[in-house]
Amino acid sequence: MIKEVSVTVTAEQESDKALIKQMVCRTLAKSGQRVNENDVTLVFIKRSIDARHNQVKIFLRYKVYIGEKPGDTQTDELPVWKKADGSKSVIIIGSGPAGIFAALRLLEQGIKPIIIERGEEVSSRKRAIAEISTKGVVGENSNYCFGEGGAGTFSDGKLYTRSNKRGNINRILQIFANFGADKIILTDSHPHIGTDKLPAIISAIQEKIISLGGEFHFNTKCTDFITKDVNGKLAATGVQTEDTLTKEKKSFSADSILLATGHSAVDIYELLAKTAPSSLESKTFAVGVRVEHPRELIDSIQYHGNVGNLPAAEYRLTSQQDDRGVYSFCMCPGGFVVPSATSPEQIVINGMSSASRNSKWSNSAIVVETRPEDIPAEYVEKAKEKNCTALAGLLWRTDLEHQTYLHGENQKAPAQRLVDFMANKKSETLPESSYTPGVVSSNLNEWLPKQIAYRLKPAFKEFDKNMKGFISNDALLIASETRTSTPVRILRDKDTCECTAVKNLYPAGEGSGYAGGIVSSAMDGENCAKEIISSLVK
Repeated sequence: MIKEVSVTVTAEQESDKALIKQMVCRTLAKSGQRVNENDVTLVFIKRSIDARHNQVKIFLRYKVYIGEKPGDTQTDELPVWKKADGSKSVIIIGSGPAGIFAALRLLEQGIKPIIIERGEEVSSRKRAIAEISTKGVVGENSNYCFGEGGAGTFSDGKLYTRSNKRGNINRILQIFANFGADKIILTDSHPHIGTDKLPAIISAIQEKIISLGGEFHFNTKCTDFITKDVNGKLAATGVQTEDTLTKEKKSFSADSILLATGHSAVDIYELLAKTAPSSLESKTFAVGVRVEHPRELIDSIQYHGNVGNLPAAEYRLTSQQDDRGVYSFCMCPGGFVVPSATSPEQIVINGMSSASRNSKWSNSAIVVETRPEDIPAEYVEKAKEKNCTALAGLLWRTDLEHQTYLHGENQKAPAQRLVDFMANKKSETLPESSYTPGVVSSNLNEWLPKQIAYRLKPAFKEFDKNMKGFISNDALLIASETRTSTPVRILRDKDTCECTAVKNLYPAGEGSGYAGGIVSSAMDGENCAKEIISSLVK
């Protein structure tokens, strides 16, 4: 007989396996199932922490085998990938999670993926990323956002998602575990790989795809779509590319094209605006700052002073201010603030954590919901000049990133103590920060868009009521956090995932406006690949 049972323990009790088995047996007895402890085998399923009250609780869920031995504890079998025979091929633009999981899904049917990536492989990309902090040099094609593995590879590796209706979350986690992720991701309620471990996992996936006949073309930028008229409708048949190092031009053709370029590929939106402006629409996104605290402070607040051996504490904060949401995003316990610009004269902030989450800081984006109607008229007019009003939010975002750069020093970011932001005064000194390019003092009230700044203040007061001590002299605001999601959506058919304005083009993932993180992007890439397979395999 097999049952599933949850028990609640303290941090001190969690390592006592004998006690936990006793608690499981008592729980079974309460439901009328009396068993001998010697006849019970426990298989761990899930762990979560509840720190909302004075007593920190840890919830453990087990599959309980009564009178029998456990079999394979995996809930899903891994896919079976086939060698591509080359009879059908799909161009995938972008090698982030949407792109590589789409490639794996295509290989289940032996369809050849041809991956076009403007950035570098993981190993080379590390050097480009290091130069942002050490030299203030931002590579336009290889950085925190562009390159093998996409934005997630060097900016955290969080696998938590609420998008459980978009696909099989556990399938994505199983594939990550197969390629080297710690199997704890299969049981943790907020799974996280860590930016120190993700590169090797991404490289292992690349090796698998290549071994099965797939292709990767790094340092290769998509510069145009090759199209033709099919019964009065535009259809994509291939792409024009340019080598970012040699400037050599090349063209690729395939049966279908999957577009998975991420939320930072401004040139791709502009290319679509030129090719098929009706394919784009404005969407809500979010803009704000990143707040960094000493990890000890956040741990103490969240665990009510009972830190013990508990992991770095997380938090999730939400507020409504003048009909707009203000909320925490991409919270990085025991993490670092990192530079995520994709052009030299801009500053963009993000956060990440290593697998151990053991740095002395914790940080999170605090962002304000920004709707298309919030974009100033001047950017709408500029978008009209490009024959596509959907670009207005993107133009506004780009300008804010440049303004942030002008208030910093090279990649040193403008920053302010949270208490000084609340008091509307420039900080005389700044606390130590994890942001390695460095920070410079700036009164963010004076230049952040008013619609952002005036909503942040009451939200911070509300957050401080929920987490007493959140507003602290040691809390540092670093600007600007602008890429929580894209301001633009690429329209597609809800059933076939095909772009509504361009046949054979399948927008996928975060950059297309249909996902919001590693797992949701991976599932969306799989879903698009599934529809491509349906169109190609009759």
